[in-house]
Amino acid sequence: MSSVTVFPVLGPSLGGAVPLSEHEQRLLDQIEQALYAEDPKWANTVRISDPRSHYKRRLVKASLGFVLGVVLLMVGVVIQLIPLGVGGFVVMLAACLWGLSSWKRMNGFGETTGPSARPDGGQGRRAGGSRPGFMERMEERWRRRHDER
Repeated sequence: MSSVTVFPVLGPSLGGAVPLSEHEQRLLDQIEQALYAEDPKWANTVRISDPRSHYKRRLVKASLGFVLGVVLLMVGVVIQLIPLGVGGFVVMLAACLWGLSSWKRMNGFGETTGPSARPDGGQGRRAGGSRPGFMERMEERWRRRHDER
């Protein structure tokens, strides 16, 4: 298998694969061989070319954490131990947030961040003149507040 498919090099602006020169390809092959010789178990873990499998595992762990939180919450309610119930709720909330972030990354939502990645050039309005979203309005208010000082 080619090492380019094993360790893809992403371009900074296009997000696609960047072709490597022959010298860079040889260096990458040497690094890969040294990695396999040093720690084959870790190298096989890294060899997975699809990062979605990593996020799928995180989703499974988050689901288990949510179930654990529900169990803790219910046990806390049944035995009337408030801190245990609150702890269960916190575990549920943390698992939901962790799972949601993994799901968003796995499906490609939220990959483009910052004003330069927005199609409207980072202005407060969306294309087509529609109303800006909640966060855009909050950011605009924040900027105006700091400009007034």
